Amino acid sequence: MWRSIASNALTLFIVLLVALAGLLAWGRQEFNGPGPLTEAICVKVEKGASLSEVSRTLEAQGAVSDARIFRIGADYSGKGQGLKFGSYLVPEGASMVQVLDVLTAGGASTCGREVNYRIGVAKAEIVLRELDPATNRYVEVVKFDPAAEAAPQPYVDATLAGDLRWQVTLAEGVTSWMVVESLKRADFLEGAVDAVPPEGSLAPDGYEVEKGGARAALLTAMQDKQTRILADLWASRVEGLPYDTPEEALIMASIVEKETGIAAERKQVASVFINRLRAGMRLQTDPTVIYGVTKGEGVLGRGLRQSELRRATPWNTYVIQGLPPTPIANPGRLSIEAALNPDVTEYLFFVADGSGGHAFAKTLAEHNENVARWRAIEAQQGTEGGGVQGQ
Repeated sequence: MWRSIASNALTLFIVLLVALAGLLAWGRQEFNGPGPLTEAICVKVEKGASLSEVSRTLEAQGAVSDARIFRIGADYSGKGQGLKFGSYLVPEGASMVQVLDVLTAGGASTCGREVNYRIGVAKAEIVLRELDPATNRYVEVVKFDPAAEAAPQPYVDATLAGDLRWQVTLAEGVTSWMVVESLKRADFLEGAVDAVPPEGSLAPDGYEVEKGGARAALLTAMQDKQTRILADLWASRVEGLPYDTPEEALIMASIVEKETGIAAERKQVASVFINRLRAGMRLQTDPTVIYGVTKGEGVLGRGLRQSELRRATPWNTYVIQGLPPTPIANPGRLSIEAALNPDVTEYLFFVADGSGGHAFAKTLAEHNENVARWRAIEAQQGTEGGGVQGQ
């Protein structure tokens, strides 16, 4: 009898072991195999959420087939306590282990909403965007100018809900005054700015920020980046440039930046001004005259008057010889590179050509022909104004 009982118990034990092994194999397959998602989705991990709460959320959104298996697998892998607050893109067919990796990798959120404060030459705009998981592209929700209008309700609601990424983007050619004035209107930043940074000292780029971050700290980061860029490019400059310091190169870069928005032209434009400096000619560039009028505090908004072209200011390159005393804007990396590694040309003049670019000339006669063509285009378009360099 005891033998029979022992035999039955052993058999039951073996059956239980086999069942347990099968269950573990099934659970392992569920954890590592393809997931149920038929399209990518955004999954939000709430601040302070437990593994159990996140597991149930994932199951409810169809990202995992079984919350218990996900929770057990996360604990077994040692990653169960490493969930990161934020919104994350979970791709189509992601396995549980892949979902866990996404939610514990850290770094910036890869899904959800972002606010980008774009500071441009003429105005600054706050743009709220949301990622469309199906296309993995951001879709604009709302855009507004904080200097001209109140924050729209979708933006207010998004900032109250939290879980936003914040970025400040500086356009090439914006002035330091414009940057400071725009940052003062950034309601997601804090702290005073004691002084406007020197013109040209801020690097145009995108900067990740935290809500409640200090404005002064962001300006310091912009200055540090521009210092690194200038030092790097100065070290690899070509020989024989008509300026002796990085500061003078930055002045030239700012002029190049304001004269053309076409990247492919920057080195040609730089060559014109460098050739003029070497020949002892005045630079005669309108953007410097405009800076002498506005001091970088806003946009002129009209054509230059003849009296302004004749008026003596430290920045009027129709009057002064050589470079002005300071940059006239914050140049980007490509313009700094153009000032330090210009094309080798014989050009001394350029004028707008009607296509958005410029026509370059070696002689005044060629330049006058290009100017005549440009004036004819202006007449056809019913416009009148700048675009001429080296008159």
